Amino acid sequence: MSENKIPYKIYLEESEMPREWYNVRADMKNKPAPLLNPGTLQPMTEEELSVVFCEELVKQELDNDNSLIEIPEKIRDFYKMYRPAPLVRAYCLEEKLQTPAKIYYKFEGNNTSGSHKLNSAIAQAYYAKEQGLKGVTTETGAGQWGTALSMACSYLELDCKVYMVKCSYEQKPFRREVMRTYGASVTPSPSESTEVGKKILAEHPGTTGSLGCAISEAVEVATKTEGYRYVLGSVLNQVLLHQSVIGVEAKAAMDKYGIKPDIIIGCAGGGSNLGGLISPFMGEKLRGEADYQFIAVEPASCPSLTRGVYAYDFCDTGMVCPLAKMYTLGSGFIPSANHAGGLRYHGMSSTLSQLYHDGYMEARSVEQTSVFEAAEQFARVEGILPAPESSHAIKVAIDEALKCKETGEEKTILFGLTGTGYFDMVAYEKFHDGVMEDYVPTDADLKAGFDGIPRFPGNMK
Repeated sequence: MSENKIPYKIYLEESEMPREWYNVRADMKNKPAPLLNPGTLQPMTEEELSVVFCEELVKQELDNDNSLIEIPEKIRDFYKMYRPAPLVRAYCLEEKLQTPAKIYYKFEGNNTSGSHKLNSAIAQAYYAKEQGLKGVTTETGAGQWGTALSMACSYLELDCKVYMVKCSYEQKPFRREVMRTYGASVTPSPSESTEVGKKILAEHPGTTGSLGCAISEAVEVATKTEGYRYVLGSVLNQVLLHQSVIGVEAKAAMDKYGIKPDIIIGCAGGGSNLGGLISPFMGEKLRGEADYQFIAVEPASCPSLTRGVYAYDFCDTGMVCPLAKMYTLGSGFIPSANHAGGLRYHGMSSTLSQLYHDGYMEARSVEQTSVFEAAEQFARVEGILPAPESSHAIKVAIDEALKCKETGEEKTILFGLTGTGYFDMVAYEKFHDGVMEDYVPTDADLKAGFDGIPRFPGNMK
């Protein structure tokens, strides 16, 4: 199909929406390493995981074999509120950059939570409801996940308890209020309401918190409260599975017009959006059917892939969760209070860590002032105010498009625009006022985190 027939926005029909999630692990030769029980160092069993997570989600977490998993009809009906999400050809950005590259982005911000997180929130809430639970607990960084989960729980009449990273709780009060509007209780973390919260505050007085802290609190409350389970917005295999709806839709929209991306870019915190976006394309690469360049983009202030170590580590600061093999900065690493709250996680999804370790994708870290410069440039020409997290992907997409300008190559670039930044105006204000700083941890800063990684035979070589 000729290029001039490619519309600015490509929408699928509702009838073309994915009916199945795609499980990239089924096509991986080297499967992600299993979660380990920190007490026995043996792989976590279904029974052990079911104390913390919903039963059906545990099955999905451990499923390395089935490539396609049916999306229940009730979840597909909920998806129709805001999906299919558009695949946008960034004609205006291309013109502004004067690049021969063709730039596309998959926009996931067209819902009240403002991000892609709702794709997994409704699935996890659905399985909790099906199990007959009263409610769920969770953590949230920037607040997109907590907002999404509160919406999903409200829809299904489940109770929702959210532990929000303290610096985000203070920086993003309006996202907190959206959660409360949907009926969730929101507690700044670390808090005095849990044993692990008290312990963290005693060891780190005045801490601004981290996702690792908030996870510890949410897990403690879930395991000590009858009828509750813990749910997580990123990192886990099950979350990447649900988020595959992003990539499956993106690929279907591209296939409609005979478009094949050369480079696929996603921001990377715990890995949910990146894993979801790349999944069907990565599947083709793993099966030898096509080749793509995959780029994970993370903040220089929390560089788990680019400067972390590949080892078994705790998923949380309080060390109450299972051990996951991942690229990590150490569960005790508490990053600076930078403004991409959703990317302030010390580790990376085990699935993505394995793919990165095996050389199927690359990673780059970027400093936050350059990220906000890219965000502003994008907003001025494409008309969407992007979330700080998403703007990491925008930064590298612009970099790659400018490389094409130098070489004359007409590469096709696809990136994930995970959400909108309308609740992130404190960050934009700091950028505009010139008071935003770039924090890059020193090797000494990172060593403190690495020193806390569990030592046992075969770990931390």
